[in-house]
Amino acid sequence: MKNVIFSINLSLDGCCDHTKMGGGDDETYEYFSQLMREADTIVIGRITYQLMVPFWPDIAKNNSGNTKAMNDFAQAWGSVDKTIVFSKSLDRVEGKNTRIVRSNLQDEILKLKQEQGKNILLDGVTLSSQLLGHDLIDEYRIVIHPVIVGKGRRLFEDVSLLDRIPLKLVGTKAFKSGCVALRYLKQ
Repeated sequence: MKNVIFSINLSLDGCCDHTKMGGGDDETYEYFSQLMREADTIVIGRITYQLMVPFWPDIAKNNSGNTKAMNDFAQAWGSVDKTIVFSKSLDRVEGKNTRIVRSNLQDEILKLKQEQGKNILLDGVTLSSQLLGHDLIDEYRIVIHPVIVGKGRRLFEDVSLLDRIPLKLVGTKAFKSGCVALRYLKQ
């Protein structure tokens, strides 16, 4: 059975808005590139899709990132076997292995988990909040950035759980930039 790994960048005060945190550094790009190489499926929502595409595919196509790590991240993004975008409003998506799903998120994730292969990488606040409520996330990879942004959408602010979800810290990594990567497994 495949694992669902939720990954995200957060400010120290728990905000998820990439525009307020500043750009990523090479170590952050390298960290997320490796995470993508361990997955064969990416599951995102419309907002995350529109943040990523066409930006990263264009960098991959033109090798136009500011650093090698940025170009490597773009290549890793483009090399994942399958990208699934949950959206009720998008009419179309780009990419040969990208598709829109409008059906039940929980049912689709349960089907994906039954497939053979690598991990399922989940990104985005709304989808992760929905899956958290159904206890379908197996692992959490959170990179905390050394900045307090003061406002914006916070991680899991709209989640209502029937019971707490205990996690076990299985890894940490401090980056030169001051970012800290945390890895938690569901117990």
